[in-house]
Amino acid sequence: MIIDFGLTPPHPAFMELYKNPPKYLEGYKDLYMGQMEDLLTHIDAPVDDFVSYINSIGIKKAVVKAKDIETTYQRKLKNESVAELTRDYPDLFIGFAGADPYKGMDAVRELEFAVRDLGLKGLAMEPFEYHLKPNDRRFYPLYSKCVELNVPVNLHCSINFSTMSRMEYGRPTYIDDVAVDFPELKIIAMTPGWPWVSELVGVAWRHPNVYIEIAAVRPRYMGMPNTGWGELMHYGNTVIQDKVLFASSWPLLPIERTIEEIKELPLKEEVVDKWLYKNAAALLGL
Repeated sequence: MIIDFGLTPPHPAFMELYKNPPKYLEGYKDLYMGQMEDLLTHIDAPVDDFVSYINSIGIKKAVVKAKDIETTYQRKLKNESVAELTRDYPDLFIGFAGADPYKGMDAVRELEFAVRDLGLKGLAMEPFEYHLKPNDRRFYPLYSKCVELNVPVNLHCSINFSTMSRMEYGRPTYIDDVAVDFPELKIIAMTPGWPWVSELVGVAWRHPNVYIEIAAVRPRYMGMPNTGWGELMHYGNTVIQDKVLFASSWPLLPIERTIEEIKELPLKEEVVDKWLYKNAAALLGL
């Protein structure tokens, strides 16, 4: 039983970002292209075939995220497209909405519509794509609406490889500010925190509603010494073992290999089960 907290199915509405990456993401192309073996196999496959594949390797639920970065990069993956996918595969896909904080109350209304009318279950934003820190007040109306709607927000929290945006936007300390200002807000920090891993561990440890999403990083590197991940391995195996969520980030990483590498980490058996399934199930209310 596995919940993948972040993958992108091979649907035409979703794959354009990978087939034709925008200039601001060129650094990611160089970083991940050699690891994207699954992409060539599945990028043009029917969604039905992809669904059969991920079911066959144990994935029972998968979170799919919309995106609205029209103000900064003229890109939008519509909430309606994600909702359509969740309607077509209601037993598998869980949708998170996208919203552009620069759109003010229009973004807040769009988020409310996405949750109340389209049935999406959270909000996903990557602050570096807006050139904003997560504690920027332009995000705060959206955070307030998430609390009102009782849905989590998924925030990028790590280095980014877009040299058109500052690395600083991924500092976990800014998520700490948000958690202080919104103690009822469920926050999922992804990808997860490097090179500020210890800082993110501290934020998750001290705030009951802060979670860490393991995404876009090969798990086997996280288990190696002297790579900067040691504190996540230690505390993720002990005091924050209920706070860590698995995500393959497909097509950035091959799903099957990533799952196997999670299972090979120096974690207690019951903790592996929490990372792969139980923590996400509890957070999503499954």
